[in-house]
Amino acid sequence: MTRNSRKALRIKEKIIELLLSLCSSVSVLTTLGIIAVLSIESIFFFREVSLTQLFFDTEWTPLFLDKHFGIWPLIAGTILTSAIALALSVPAGLVIAVYVSEFAHERTRAFLKPILELLAGIPTIVYGYFALLVITPALQIIFPEMGSFNALSAGIAMGVMILPMMASLSEDAIYTVPKSLREGAYALGASKLQMILGAVLPGAVGGITAAVILSAARAVGETMIVAIAAGQQPLFHFNPLQPVETMTAYIVQVSLGDTPHGTLEYHTLFAVAMMLFLLTMVLNIVSLRIGERFKRMYR
Repeated sequence: MTRNSRKALRIKEKIIELLLSLCSSVSVLTTLGIIAVLSIESIFFFREVSLTQLFFDTEWTPLFLDKHFGIWPLIAGTILTSAIALALSVPAGLVIAVYVSEFAHERTRAFLKPILELLAGIPTIVYGYFALLVITPALQIIFPEMGSFNALSAGIAMGVMILPMMASLSEDAIYTVPKSLREGAYALGASKLQMILGAVLPGAVGGITAAVILSAARAVGETMIVAIAAGQQPLFHFNPLQPVETMTAYIVQVSLGDTPHGTLEYHTLFAVAMMLFLLTMVLNIVSLRIGERFKRMYR
């Protein structure tokens, strides 16, 4: 190879390296941009509303004449619907993942995987009307006191929505566990169930934790299902049979265009978005720490 050829090759490699660096920095720059916008716009809100009002008031009525700015009704609604969704999707997703990875035939696995991922492509507004028109009437047979809008039906619909993500990611993590772990468990006299519980699931705990994190983030950030089925009533309670309003549903409510730009009511949008961002970040950090702890335990 001549000197000019080597020089041209080095230039090409530098260009490729630069392009890869730019691509990898897109997510970082996007996150920094979101933080900057939320921080700047939230300043206008906190000029008029103190942290004491935000965290020690239990009413959220910034669009009413009697204004209250307690964020807890929105946080409670978000946590309640997300907890219901995760209570459904996490155990069901793990069962599906274990079956597809450890029990199903290769042809069955090849058939079920696309079906699961196809469910993830259904628009969330469809799930919202499904919760309102199908799940709620069915639940009202069991709970006659339940209203048309409630947290339970919205949470169930969200659980069904994120179930494919939880199942697919968990199955990928379980499927990649080394075969030697399975053979070692069998060599020690373990049954298939003991092998799965004692070797496969601990070996896949990192991937399963990542699946739970992504599912939780998807549930916390869901908008259309809760906007349609949960009721958009900012009430501070944890009763799944009553209507609630989540942080994302409130953002949609303010973003419809009826709130004048630049007003205090308008800037509540960015304050709530900042709180949602911080809540998601805290959940991710806690979940990652738990995952790292489990991985250290099973090394």
